[in-house]
Amino acid sequence: MENDRLNAGKSITIYDIAEEAGVSASTVSRVLNGSASVRKEKKDRIQSIIDKYNFKPNALAKGLSDTATKTIGIIAADVRNPYYSALFVACEIAAEKAGYSVGLANSLGVKEREQSQLDLLLQQKVDAIIQMGGRVDDLITDDAYAEKVRSVCASTPVIVTGKLDKAPVHRVVIDEAEGMSLVMEHLIGLGHSKIALVGGEMRVASTFYKYQRYQEKLNAHGIKVNGEYVVNGSYDPESGYDATNKILALKDRPTAIIAINDFAASGALRSIREHGLRVPEDISVVSFDNTYIADLMSPKLTSIDYNYDKYGQKLIDTAVAVSAGKEVEDLQMVEPVLVIRDSTGACYN
Repeated sequence: MENDRLNAGKSITIYDIAEEAGVSASTVSRVLNGSASVRKEKKDRIQSIIDKYNFKPNALAKGLSDTATKTIGIIAADVRNPYYSALFVACEIAAEKAGYSVGLANSLGVKEREQSQLDLLLQQKVDAIIQMGGRVDDLITDDAYAEKVRSVCASTPVIVTGKLDKAPVHRVVIDEAEGMSLVMEHLIGLGHSKIALVGGEMRVASTFYKYQRYQEKLNAHGIKVNGEYVVNGSYDPESGYDATNKILALKDRPTAIIAINDFAASGALRSIREHGLRVPEDISVVSFDNTYIADLMSPKLTSIDYNYDKYGQKLIDTAVAVSAGKEVEDLQMVEPVLVIRDSTGACYN
C-alpha cells in the first residue's frame, strides 16, 4: 500500500491514517497531540502507521480535534414509525442537554438514500453519525454498504442501533433475545402453550434473534414448536392483520399471539375483533416497542419497553465521547422490561 501511494505521488493525510487504522480522524489527531485519552493498543497501531509513512502533520491536521461543530447527524429508517420517533426525540433532548444539536434524515430503508445521507452529513461536518434501522438492521451485512461506512469512519465516528459487520462502528443495541424471554415466560406463566408469532422479516437481525429465543423457550418448557404458528410479513398494521387472519384460520388455534411490534399488534387486534373473539379472554396479545400506540389500543397492550430516555441518552453519550476520541465500549446493550397491561391473561383452554 505504501509503494502504491508513493508511486502515485499522493501525499498521506490524517484521513488516510485514520482509514488504515480503522479509527476516526479525531482519534489520530489525539495521538499526534500526545493525548492520554487513547487506549495504548489503539495508539500503538496508529503510531505504527504514522511511522510507516513518515507522516508529518500540518497545523490543520493537528488541530482537527478542536474543530467540533457540536452537531450529531441521525439517520432513521422512518420516523413515521413511533419506535423511531420516540428514540429520536429522546436523542434530541439528550443532545440539547449536552450542548449539541441534531439533524435528522429519513432513509425509508433504502440503501441508496442511506449512502447519500451519509455523504450529506459528512459535508455538514457533523461530529458523529447515529444510524437507526435500515442497513444496520440486516442480519447479513451488505458488503457495499459496509465499505461505505468504513470510509465514513475514517473521519467521523458512526454509532448504530443494530449490527454492521466489517466496519469500525460503535453499537448501542436492544437485547432482543432477553425481550423475547420476558414475553415467553410471561405467557407460559399464564398457562399458554399454543403461542403464535406474527410479523417481521427473518432477514432483519432483531426479528431473527426474537425468533431464535422464541424457539429456545418453547423447547426449554417442553412445548413442541408448531411452524404454522409463525407467520412473517412486515412491521405495519396490515401485516399484523393479514398474519393474524392466517393464524386464526388454523384448526388448532393458538391461545396467545406475539406481535413483532405495536404497529403489527394493532392489526392483530383488528383481526381478532373481526373473528368475534375477545382479548384477553379468548386470546392474549403481547407486542414489542411499548410506543404510545400500546396505551391507545383497546384493550391496552402488554408490550416490551426499552426506556427510550435512557436509550437516547446512551446513544448521545456514546456519540459525544467517541467524537472526542475517548474510549467507549464497542457494544453496549439496552435492557428491555415488560410492561403488563390488559391484553394478556390466564389461559383457560
